[in-house]
Amino acid sequence: MIKKFLFWFARKYRHNTASRWLILLIDLFTLVVAFAVTDMFRLRMAEHIDWPSLIVKLLAFMMLATICYLFIGTYRSIIRHSGMYDIYKVLVSNGIAAIALILFNLVNNSHHIVVNRFTPAYSEIMMTFALQIVNMLTVRLFLQRVYNDYVRRQRPTQNVVIYGAGSAGTIAYNALMQDPAHNYKIVAYIDDSDQKKDAALNGIHVMKRDAVLNPDFISKNKVSILLIAIPSIKLAYKQEITTLGLDLGLSVKSVPHISKWLNDTFTASQIQDIKIEDLLERESIVLDNVNIVREVVDKVVMVTGAAGSIGSEMCRQLTQYQPAKIIMVDQAESPMYDLQFELKNTEPYKNVVDRMVFVIANIKDKPRMEEVFKLYRPQVIYHAAAYKHVPFMEENPYEAILVNVFGTKNIADLAIKYGAEKFVMISTDKAVNPTNVMGATKRMAEIYIQSRDVNQTHFVTTRFGNVLGSNGSVIPLFKKQLAAGGPLTVTHRDIVRYFMTIPEACNLVLEAGAMGSGGDIFVFDMGSPVKIYNLAQKMIQLSGLKNIEIKEVGLRPGEKLYEELLATKENTLPTYHPKILRAEVRKYPLESIDKKYAELWDAMQSFDDMLLVGKMKEIVPEFKSQNSVFCSLDHQGETKE
Repeated sequence: MIKKFLFWFARKYRHNTASRWLILLIDLFTLVVAFAVTDMFRLRMAEHIDWPSLIVKLLAFMMLATICYLFIGTYRSIIRHSGMYDIYKVLVSNGIAAIALILFNLVNNSHHIVVNRFTPAYSEIMMTFALQIVNMLTVRLFLQRVYNDYVRRQRPTQNVVIYGAGSAGTIAYNALMQDPAHNYKIVAYIDDSDQKKDAALNGIHVMKRDAVLNPDFISKNKVSILLIAIPSIKLAYKQEITTLGLDLGLSVKSVPHISKWLNDTFTASQIQDIKIEDLLERESIVLDNVNIVREVVDKVVMVTGAAGSIGSEMCRQLTQYQPAKIIMVDQAESPMYDLQFELKNTEPYKNVVDRMVFVIANIKDKPRMEEVFKLYRPQVIYHAAAYKHVPFMEENPYEAILVNVFGTKNIADLAIKYGAEKFVMISTDKAVNPTNVMGATKRMAEIYIQSRDVNQTHFVTTRFGNVLGSNGSVIPLFKKQLAAGGPLTVTHRDIVRYFMTIPEACNLVLEAGAMGSGGDIFVFDMGSPVKIYNLAQKMIQLSGLKNIEIKEVGLRPGEKLYEELLATKENTLPTYHPKILRAEVRKYPLESIDKKYAELWDAMQSFDDMLLVGKMKEIVPEFKSQNSVFCSLDHQGETKE
């Protein structure tokens, strides 16, 4: 009968919390009980009971306890989530009340303020408040037990293994146990320390990794979640543990670094799901900020393609180096508005909003760009504007050439005309031995700006592969496909790509731009290549979804299985930064380049794709089309030879 009532009561009021004043009344009621029990033992041998004395003393206890409970705030806590701090408040409030009464007795004994029969004995004070502490804690533990057994038990239990038996592991345990939305059971702690082996934490065994992260243990204990509770864990080790957990079919989560806790406290809602970016991320890059500051401080800096994924991050990072102005140029109105809104309303960028200029302009519109240069006179230019989607550009070579080649030419020529100190172009690994129109246009842009390095403007090129989360990259595509229930599409089972985070890429662009002295092409250490098929598998594991198909759709026009960072005739030299290498590339005479680009411009007027791509192959002889209508042009060249 009692259980049925508790189930009914818990279900009916599971979303409610008790009134604070009700908690205060319950605490005062338990004080009456404690006082009554104490005096029952003290007075059981007495011939008669002095009721006026008892009533006065009880009122004194209640008045003093009420003041202390209100002051300390014992009644403010949500009982079902009571923890160590709430126990501390119970102890302190009752301790203060007891000490206050004892001090009053001492003073009263000397000055006789109140008749002695109305003052409690020292033993009475100590026994009453000791029992009251037990009463208050018992009530809280009882209500917690009712909540856990008759409310949380109605939800499915999720068995969890916590990796890390340190302070973060304990905090994670408490957070999970107090989570109102889920019912967790901690099965085991994992810790690599030999000293903690076979120890217990919160009554739960601490075990070695191999004893827990194996199919037998996971299956036997029905573990569904692996929580990494080592906030300062090294990235490579975190990735290793995550991969092991995913291979066992676990949902892997982590406790964020303490700097990201809200108000220095941690709750279950702050536990983070491991994302695919976490598995591809690398250790943070250490930059020589002195070089970048020297390059940018108090100068007018221009970023083209400022609203794109790379350009926008460049703008964010540049704000910390105190430029006189940042001229942000892009033709995309809506993304530019979003960037403006973000920078004007987010710390720390909004503090330097007076140095920001947002310009809607197209780099292929030379008269418009000349007006921008004439007005702002940029000293350092980061050129990120470009078309980058391989299949689209394979179908639209005219537009690819107009923007990627002649748009770059416009900005480079204006940089020279208006005396810019440095021009840093962001290129791509697809420019190396290109197999598509997009890659070839980027290589042509590289060739052009290298040939311009005979003026006061120093031209620098940076090359890197795919960036995580950039617009149009494979990861956002996979996320959309997962949200739609699959399938995930890959062009080929063996296709591989290099990956780098957007902040990492932009950091290296700034550093390479600062170290470049003109005519340089810098390539970045992209780490190990990633097989896209394996990436798709990991994303499915991370999503927790089942039966998601991975479908091969075939290589797209112009696409190749792997990208290179250096052409076959190029070599690299080290720089002072271990992740940045200087490429030794073939140089082209200025006159020859001007002539060929003039011929290409004349060919543009024909709008003949075959003619245009044929001209590109003359300028970039290593450009060999793959899986494209333009492959026939390569065959014609072979026939002529």
